[in-house]
Amino acid sequence: DRIKSELKRELTRHSIERGKDQEIIQQNLKKSIEKLFKQTKYDLVTTIKNSKHKPYTVIFFGINGAGKTTSIAKVAAKLKQSHISCILVAADTWRSAAIAQLEQQGNKIGIKVIKHQYGSDPTAVAYDGVKYAEAHNIDAVLIDTAGRQHNNLNLVQQMEKIVRVIKPNLKIFVGESTTGNDCIEQAKKFDEVVGIDAIILSKADIDERGGAAISISYVIDKPIIYLGMGQKVDDLKEFKKEEIIQSLGL
Repeated sequence: DRIKSELKRELTRHSIERGKDQEIIQQNLKKSIEKLFKQTKYDLVTTIKNSKHKPYTVIFFGINGAGKTTSIAKVAAKLKQSHISCILVAADTWRSAAIAQLEQQGNKIGIKVIKHQYGSDPTAVAYDGVKYAEAHNIDAVLIDTAGRQHNNLNLVQQMEKIVRVIKPNLKIFVGESTTGNDCIEQAKKFDEVVGIDAIILSKADIDERGGAAISISYVIDKPIIYLGMGQKVDDLKEFKKEEIIQSLGL
């Protein structure tokens, strides 16, 4: 609707030279889509390096199966490559095998995982992770949380509590780009509950056109910082709106 209204306004402002209508429409369509993206560029590595907060605390939210744990490992690997020390915190104490999955990722990239037992209070695990980082002079804490549906009241309350107690520096929503409108609705609900700061879109290598990227950035008015492009720990790509627009043939 936003794209259509923008196009209508632009195309009716001036007369269009005969034979140039397709070119004019394409130019204006490109401009309209460019405006939909949140302009803020969030360079996580530079932000952590320049931050007065130590440890810099990042908490990740999203639905099960969206690639959240894998995305956290990718971010951790990126920080390590940039000489930023970090730990992973297994605050998903709800899903079976979630802690083991994060440990497996941590072992793969050589980063310590702070954990409790399954069924433990997620906020307590997150708190212990932050305190461990403070005691060991670690630069960043990356906190995994239970993938939860927004209509699960108990899990939503846990999510609110973690944010209230930990007061993270950055709250990232991880969404699966291939789910389209579902991903956008999930992001809206998470933003309402915890106030999302930035977005990572996983499985972007499968989403050929980038429709979710265009919509999600506009709808919740938050920047997309990374795209997940595969299963390997280095398959994390900085988001560039120009590449999405190019994929649309504009």
